[in-house]
Amino acid sequence: MSSSSSAGSASHDGPAPHNGRADTLIGGSFIVVWSTGYLAGAVAVAHGGPFTMLVLRFGFSALVFGLLMLAARVAWPGRQALRHSAVVGVLTMAVQFGGVYAAMHLGASPGLSALVIGTMPLTVAALARLLGERIQPRQWLGLALGLAGVLLVIGERLLHARATLAACAALVVGLLGISAGTLYQKRHASGGDLRAGLFVQNAAGALALLPLAWGLEHFRLDAGWPLYGSLAWLVLVNSVLGFALLFVLIRHGAATKVAALFYLVPPVTAVMSRVGMRETLSVLEIAGFALAALGVWLGSRSA
Repeated sequence: MSSSSSAGSASHDGPAPHNGRADTLIGGSFIVVWSTGYLAGAVAVAHGGPFTMLVLRFGFSALVFGLLMLAARVAWPGRQALRHSAVVGVLTMAVQFGGVYAAMHLGASPGLSALVIGTMPLTVAALARLLGERIQPRQWLGLALGLAGVLLVIGERLLHARATLAACAALVVGLLGISAGTLYQKRHASGGDLRAGLFVQNAAGALALLPLAWGLEHFRLDAGWPLYGSLAWLVLVNSVLGFALLFVLIRHGAATKVAALFYLVPPVTAVMSRVGMRETLSVLEIAGFALAALGVWLGSRSA
């Protein structure tokens, strides 16, 4: 789920007192937690079908958020809000992560996956232009730089056979999913309780991918501690702790700074992947990551 969609799901009672040092600490923790999701996802798809793993991830996450709703006695969303949250869930959960996990199953690295998905703000701006919204010159420049950075990394990996066209195509599908879901969220589902919204969205994502997990993968799982550990991390750390940190930042009045945190996710993920999974980075790829981060920063700053 994107930062904008999760921000929109939160109820707003006014920002808490601002504490710059605390926000920096929480923001740094959020970047680390969010980045580890790509590495944990890579471990998960190595021990189970990508769609099967996502059904389990979303199913358990929905259970956790459902229990949080019951504990806090959160009211059930109305029919219209339920429908809008379900659409957002299918796009930002099923389509985005379905594309990412399928890409990693086909050989895409966590760093490359984070890089492509990290250009979401630029894709959202381009799609908004098709819907009649005005894009400022700074955003066009950011779009061009971001696209150049992504193509530089993808071209380098395709040239050296460290990625496949099928994997890159799956990442593009995931990027379009989160971008369309973010636009839909902004237009139709920007209110409501965070826990209720995440419960519906995770449940919708699990149900949408259930036929693929059953029909294509027959719920393939390689039982063992790598599977259990990666799944527990994805549910408890990424889904629960990640959104809790994001919610705290929003409550501290840092909603306008949340998008800036996502500029750092691709390079941080690449460094983690380099250390933990021995993913090599050439000079051109490092330049591509930097160029894409600059493009996303420029494209989002004017908004």
